[in-house]
Amino acid sequence: MGRGGVTVDDKYNRKPLAPNNKTKKKKKQPLKKPNKNQPEPIENTQNLQPPSVASQLSFFINQFQSANGVQLSSLELESLKDTCIVDISQDAAEQDVDNLGKHMKAAFGHSWKEVLCEKHVLEGKVDPGSPALLVISSSALRSIELLKGFRSLTRDCPAVKLFSKHMKVEEQVSLLKNRVNIASGTPSRIKKLIDIEALALSRVAVILLDIHPDVKGFSLFTLPQVRDEFWDLYKNYFHQRLLQGDLRICLYGPLSSGTKLKGKKSS
Repeated sequence: MGRGGVTVDDKYNRKPLAPNNKTKKKKKQPLKKPNKNQPEPIENTQNLQPPSVASQLSFFINQFQSANGVQLSSLELESLKDTCIVDISQDAAEQDVDNLGKHMKAAFGHSWKEVLCEKHVLEGKVDPGSPALLVISSSALRSIELLKGFRSLTRDCPAVKLFSKHMKVEEQVSLLKNRVNIASGTPSRIKKLIDIEALALSRVAVILLDIHPDVKGFSLFTLPQVRDEFWDLYKNYFHQRLLQGDLRICLYGPLSSGTKLKGKKSS
């Protein structure tokens, strides 16, 4: 090309006006070392290994102390032995309502038929209105559901429903004038019937606590008002009997704290 023209070589040898903006490579972030002070996440081992009887007892004691803001004395803790617990497998199949009758037969041993099925009041031995098995649930519907599991045991001596929904106290008082082997209800109505001396406790050997969570995740131990009513009932009528070895507890449901407790301020 002529003077002042641009040659082909000049075109390709021309230096850029500004440096090329090359994509910068991100530096690899060094791996963070685990903080020894940070607690490791707790794995849910509930489905891996069934809780032992000792674990169930510990769970119950912790629930009692947490809900009531108390600390049991060393003497009380020594009195609460593993024999206080009626063990039911945490396996899903065994937790089926239809298996409740089988579990309670095992809990009462060789005397199950005499204790849970007979229908006659025996003066001086079997008082009227005093069940051998008391089932405590958070709702009337749940109480009825659990009674279905005892149908084979209640053909001759019907179970008594102890809740307020669609049932008057007077009606329940009348039913409790007969022999009762199995009763199922909610804490508030159960306590009321004990207070008026309609429901007797002379024969109660096992209380089955239904701790299965409802659709909202609440259970007997976490539903605010029901929880308080249960522990009021327990403290007044069952705690001393448990310490004395005259009563056993059956925890029916998963051992989980479930929904966060409401209605009590954390200390």
